[in-house]
Parts: sequence; C-alpha cells; structure tokens
Amino acid sequence: MRFRLTIPAQLISAILLFAASFGVVPLAVFPAAAQSASSVVIARIDVQGNQRIEAQTALSYMTIAAGDRYDPGRVDQSLKALFATGLFADVSIRRQGNVLVVSVVENPIINRLAFEGNRRLDDEVLEPEVQLRPRIVYTRSRVQADVQRILQVYRRNGRFAAAVDPKVIQLEQNRVDLIFEISEGPVTGIRRIDIIGNRNFDDGNLRRAIATKESRWYRFFSSDDTYDPDRVTLDRELLRKFYLDRGYADFRVLSAVADLTHDRTDFFITFTVEEGELYQFGKVELTTTLRDLDPESLRDALTVVEGETYNAEEIEASIEKLNFAVGRRGYAFVDIRPRVNRRRDEQKIDLVFRIQEGPRVHIDRINITGNIRTLDKVIRREMKLVEGDAFNTAKLRRSRQQIRRLGFFDKVDVSQRQGDVPDKAIIDVDVQERSTGELSFGIGVSTTETVVGDVSIRERNLLGKGQDLRLTLGLSTTRQQVDLSFTEPYFLDRNLSAGFDVFSRRQDQQDRSSFDERAQGFSLRSRFPITENLKQGLRYTLRGDKIDNLGNSTSQFIRVDEGEFVTSSLSYDLIYDTRDDIVLPTTGIIIRGSQEFAGFGGDVRYVESTAKMSYFYPFTQDVVGNLSLVGGHIIGIGQDVRVLNRFFLGGDTFRGFASGGVGPRDGLTNDAIGGTAYFVATGEMRFPVGLPNDFGVLGRAFTQVGTLLDPGVKGPNLLDSKVPRLSVGVGISWRSPFGPIRVDLAQALIKESFDKDELFRFSFGSRF
Repeated sequence: MRFRLTIPAQLISAILLFAASFGVVPLAVFPAAAQSASSVVIARIDVQGNQRIEAQTALSYMTIAAGDRYDPGRVDQSLKALFATGLFADVSIRRQGNVLVVSVVENPIINRLAFEGNRRLDDEVLEPEVQLRPRIVYTRSRVQADVQRILQVYRRNGRFAAAVDPKVIQLEQNRVDLIFEISEGPVTGIRRIDIIGNRNFDDGNLRRAIATKESRWYRFFSSDDTYDPDRVTLDRELLRKFYLDRGYADFRVLSAVADLTHDRTDFFITFTVEEGELYQFGKVELTTTLRDLDPESLRDALTVVEGETYNAEEIEASIEKLNFAVGRRGYAFVDIRPRVNRRRDEQKIDLVFRIQEGPRVHIDRINITGNIRTLDKVIRREMKLVEGDAFNTAKLRRSRQQIRRLGFFDKVDVSQRQGDVPDKAIIDVDVQERSTGELSFGIGVSTTETVVGDVSIRERNLLGKGQDLRLTLGLSTTRQQVDLSFTEPYFLDRNLSAGFDVFSRRQDQQDRSSFDERAQGFSLRSRFPITENLKQGLRYTLRGDKIDNLGNSTSQFIRVDEGEFVTSSLSYDLIYDTRDDIVLPTTGIIIRGSQEFAGFGGDVRYVESTAKMSYFYPFTQDVVGNLSLVGGHIIGIGQDVRVLNRFFLGGDTFRGFASGGVGPRDGLTNDAIGGTAYFVATGEMRFPVGLPNDFGVLGRAFTQVGTLLDPGVKGPNLLDSKVPRLSVGVGISWRSPFGPIRVDLAQALIKESFDKDELFRFSFGSRF
C-alpha cells in the first residue's frame, strides 16, 4: 500500500529558512522553496505591544521596510537594531503571509531614583556619578553600570567593603522607582606594610618615606592610612627617590601588591625591592656649545662633588642652579642635560653636564589653577614672565619663589609644557591655598603668677586681593588694646604697598614698672622695592601718650616722665629678604635695618636705630637651623629718653625671662626702667619629634644670649649691668586642627640677681 504525503509550500519554506540560518541545510537543496520565500514582497509592517513609543519610531530603526522583498538577513539586522536602542526588553519579528509583525515589550521608565543607607557620602556626591535619571528608560545593563560607578566612588573614599543592591518598585503605566540600597561598610585601612629585599635600610625608615601609612588611632585627621591605588603607585616613586638620593642608582621596585583581608576591612601591602650597589660620584665635567661661555666659570654652581655618595637630587639641583647661572649671563635659551657613565666594577658614576643652546621658545600663555579665593592678578603680578616673553628657566624659578613668599599657599607648582607649536611654551601654575584668616589667642604665665593675654583677628588675603587687615584686642587684666591695621600691597596697581594703623592702648605696667600707660594715634606707611630682594619702607606716626596712676612706690626714674606728651616721628627701614617662605621658612636670610626720627612737631625728640638679621639653613629635609641677631639703640635729642621710648627685654623677646625682666632696675622699688641699648642673639634648631607628619608637631631647641643696658638716667639705687644673660630651652609647636599651639620651657643660666626669670610660656592660635 502506498501513502502519499503532501507538505504545504509555506511549511517547507519555514523549515528551510530555519535550517539555513544554522548552516544545517543549504538553501540550494530546495531551490523552489527558497525562491518562493525570498520572492515575497512585504506589504506592510505591524508593530504590536508598544505603549509609549510610536510605531513609526520603531520602524525607523529597522533596516527592512514595506515594499521590500522579504530577506531573513535584513530581518535579523532589524531585530538587533531594535534591541540596541535600549527601548525594549524583548523583541520578536515574524512573517504572516506578506505582513511582517513586530512584537515588542517596552522597557519601563524611571519615575524616581533614590539612594538609601549612604551616611558618609551625600546624595549630591553620588548623583553626578550615575547615568540613570528620572524619565529615562530603565535597563538592567544601565543599572549594573551605575552600581559599578557607585562602588568606584566608595573605593576612592577608602571603603572597599561597600555593597550596592538596586531595588526596583513596579508602578502603573510601565513605570518603576529605582532605589540603590547601599551598605557603606567601614573604611578599608592598611593593616600592615611589608617591605621585602631591603638590607641597608630598615622597614621603619622606608615606611616613613612613603605616603601610605599603617592604620593607627591617632590618624583620625588624615586619609593616608586608607587604601588608594594611586597612592601606592606614588609610593613606588617615593621609594625609588629615597634610594637614588642615597647612592643606590640601580634600585628597583620589583612589585607592589595589595591583598584585601577576608572581611574586606583592611589591606596588606607588600613592596618587593632590589637595592643594588652603593655608588659614589666619579669625574664631574662641564662642556658647552655656547659661544663666549667658559664652562669652568660655572663650576661653583654645581652641588655634586667627586667622591661623595651618589645623589640624584643633587644632580637635579645642579641642573637648576646651572640654568639660573647661565640665564643670569644673558643666555635665554639653554638646554642642560647630564650624561651618565656608570662604572659598575668601581661603583662610580661619572657625570658630564652638557650646556647647549635650547630651542628658541616664547611664552604662549600662563594658566593658573587651584586658586579658589585668591584672584588671578594677585598671582600674575608676582610672575617674572608674561605672555610673549622669551622662556627663561631662571625667571621661572624666581616666579615660583615670589608666589610662595606671598604666604597664601601651602603648595606652589610651576611647570612648563610645549604649546600648540614647537616654539611656544605654556606655563602652568598650580597652587593649593592655605588658611590666611587668623583668630589668635595668646597667654603667658610667669613665675610671679601673672597672666596676660590678647585676641587678634587677621586676614592676610582679604577678599582674595592680597590685602592685609588686622584687628587686635587686648583683653587681659593688665592691658586693654585696640589696633586696626590695613595694607594694600599694590597701591594704585603699582608695585608699591601702602597702609595705615590706628591704635588705642591702655597698658597696666604696675607689676613691671608701677605705672599705667595710655597711647592713641595713627600711622601712615608705604613700602616699595629697590631690587627683587631689597625693599624700603617709610612711615609717619602721630601719637599721644600719657603716664599716670603712679604710686608712692613708683621709681624716681619714672616719676620724672609723668604726664601727657605728643610724639610726631618719621621713620624708614630697609629689608633684604631671600627666605623661601615667610610663615615656615627653611632656607634664606632676612636683614632689616630701621631708623626713627622724632621731633617733627610734638614734645618728644629722639633718634632710634634697630637692626635684625635671621638666617635659615636646612641641615636635612626635616631639620632646619636658625641663627638670628637683633639689637637697637636710642638717643635723646636735647632731652633724656622717656621711659615709654626705652627698650624692655624679656618674654617673647628673651625666653627664660619675664616680660621686662632683663636690664636696669630701681633697687629700691624693684621697678624695671628699661634701657637705651640692647642686643639678643638666638640659635634655634627645628626638628621632628618622632610623631607622624600628620600631627604637624615640631620640636625646637634654642639658646639665647643678650643684654639690656644704659637707661639714660643716673641716680642712687640704680641697678644696671652690662654682663650678657644666657638662657637655654626647648619647645614644641603643633599645627593643630584648631590652630598653632606653642609651648616653651626655658631656663635662665646666666642672670643678675635683680633680673626676673620665667620658666614657662604658652600660646594658642585658632585659624579659620
């Protein structure tokens, strides 16, 4: 018996298309069936399931349209294109005769987006990081991408244990609320830092050299003990610099591995290093291709010395000083490159500094960044280069020094890079502002139980214009004082500072000299530069003084000055200043000399001369020495020098002695009567005390020698001595989050029997 099976042509075509799409059956097997499918012309395309999206929008993404012949390949491309829009959660395409049916399931629209559980980072921090927003189409891929972005934000803030769980709340009309539930977790700290391969330096020295620190309870003001991959990368360079500066030219960091603990709360960081051999400097030579330049004349600028331990930092310092020295000789375009010859068998490194003409480069523009409060012009007016100038390394270096000496910035980076064309350079000035506002409290405690204090409000960068405004209020039981001071550093946009002082003071000098002092007046002053480091100032002062409240126990040497008198004086000063920083200098010198002439009207006539020198020298990067010498002399013109115009020594001016505790004194009343001449020499060493740098604590050891003599009057019971006094002491300065705190303990070793000493002084300042 025979059976005959008839298969519809449409079924055959569908089977063939399906098989062909998987490469199972070639279409050529059934050419008639394939021909019948491909010969179908699409009459129309129906879109089904769309709610918000117009059908025409869906059709616009498709590569096949009504009137085209049916093509499985173009149908597949259209399917992928619709999925790629992100508008649809599901898409299917089928043919019904000559009609193409597109069925879609739309992705929902986000109605509201929220964060929950984020206590450490506000919504304002997280919102810019995510791409999804209300009224944007929701897709799972976008949600996962935003989850990773949020996690990255938390990792940048040191929280590697953070977890984000996105929750979706279905609403009507195909809308959803998206909520990111965040478990922030603890800060991921540094449990331990291990260094492998170091033989010549112990782990403690190397840990201090890097920026990453092990977690400790006292680092609550710092983030250096939280894991940061970028900081670890910096640590590799810091380790390399540490060894290169100490002679190990072959040093390498083989690896830096950070392992997260199982509870995801801490990291173990391991540095593997290879120290290499210790090198010394060999031959050091200078060569040049510049005409009329003798390279040997520049040898004094070199800081590298043959036979000393190799130091990469000294090479950079030598290049900088050579650039400066050559620039001063008028060569604007210079390129200095060191050529290194390493003799491994002798462990020596020979250097040849090649001085040649550099490319003729001019300044295209100067970019200033990091200044939030300070106006650009305050920084630009300190630059020794302007747009269009020939590039000069020496001037660039001086520009950085001048900006730093403003005292407005903790960090000043000045660098150059190539402009849009090879002969143009761009100068980038990046600054980090420091607090320039001060609310300072001072207190001194003497062995006589006297307590004095004051309050000072100061803004050294008023409105970001570089102006200096200060208001001082003396609020102690012994002094009432109001001082108002203002300085405009660039008066009339010229390199001329101008300012004024207005003051009213009432000083109780009963404990020191048995009288009260009152003074009111004002000063007008200006200062202008003579050279880059030398400035001259002028000042006019009109002051009314009064000495009253004298008692029976007041010295006869003070009684003669009782009453009121007016002083009208003119003074000038010269200041030579090369310090690298006016707040915390590490190198440089400042010399100041001044004279005041009183007698331009008024009742008082004298000539006062004072001088001060202070020299700073860095013994190491952290240890800075300071040697200072200060002195003065005053003479009356046709009259004795009054007690208010004499010098008094002690307290902050001579530690180890009470205020006014040094010098001439009435032996009968024990009143200090001051002197007409004095000098004080101070030697001080500033050094770290072993605490982490995060604390900002520095130690000081100092010694002072000086004297105050010649009160300018004569009589019985006058105690005076020209013998120099000597004191030694130690102190601690703490740059606390609340302001600078300073404590001094000083002991007077050489003193006269009539001097008054003081063991302890304390001062506190709060900055805002």
